[in-house]
Amino acid sequence: MDSFEAVLGRVIAERRRGAGLSQEALAFRCKLHPTYISQLERGLKSPTVRVLRAIAEAVGMTASALLHEAEAQAS
Repeated sequence: MDSFEAVLGRVIAERRRGAGLSQEALAFRCKLHPTYISQLERGLKSPTVRVLRAIAEAVGMTASALLHEAEAQAS
């Protein structure tokens, strides 16, 4: 079973691609480094609430919706 971080990372990657954004474009919109986005998507890092909200907004979601989707996939 994957860690929640890994599941959340996959959801972020899916939503990023669905929004037509590269990791670099998402990082730019969120004022983050592309390497950090990559680490999030691979489940190596856990986002802070501020980062989670910025990512969610950049892909057209709320932070709670993003977490809800990850929780649904994790169970």
